[in-house]
Amino acid sequence: MDTKTAMVAAALSLIEEGGEAHFSTRAVCEIAKVRAPTLYHHFQSADGLLSAAIAEAFEQFLAAKRAAIRSADPVAALVEGWDNYVGFAAARPRLYAAMMARFLSGADLPAAREGQAMLRYRIAQIEAAGRLALAPEAAVQVIWASVNAAAMLFVSPTLQPGVGLAPPDPATVARLRDGAVQAICTSASPG
Repeated sequence: MDTKTAMVAAALSLIEEGGEAHFSTRAVCEIAKVRAPTLYHHFQSADGLLSAAIAEAFEQFLAAKRAAIRSADPVAALVEGWDNYVGFAAARPRLYAAMMARFLSGADLPAAREGQAMLRYRIAQIEAAGRLALAPEAAVQVIWASVNAAAMLFVSPTLQPGVGLAPPDPATVARLRDGAVQAICTSASPG
């Protein structure tokens, strides 16, 4: 692994362990076994490294999503992608929270744009199959809202344990998914 890749991996590790608030260039340098000038040579700033780490996280997320979608049926493929998205947030809640914070702050993240394009493509496939019950953009919004709501059910107990929110019951997550799919499709069997 080259030095730049090692620093990005170290940054991702720190974010996953303690969230973005616990990220520090000193810790990254210790883990990657480099000195601060090396970090600044490659990334110019702590924010540059953090941006690179988040961009890499989105790339990992997108690669996993591509691999998870196996069905030729557009509704089933939408469900597979939805489940994969929520699974990523459940498995890596601190990283997911940092990714969404960057995304929502307007960061230029090509993999995030590609993920949105994948969702729009899937909705277009459902429409082409004559199975879309809503306008395409409304369907995108329903799926986007539902998948992020489900993801937050996993993130919240990790990031705010004092709030008393327990990790979600899988049946609750499935109801969110199935309700969203039923809302956008004229005839679908999401499970």
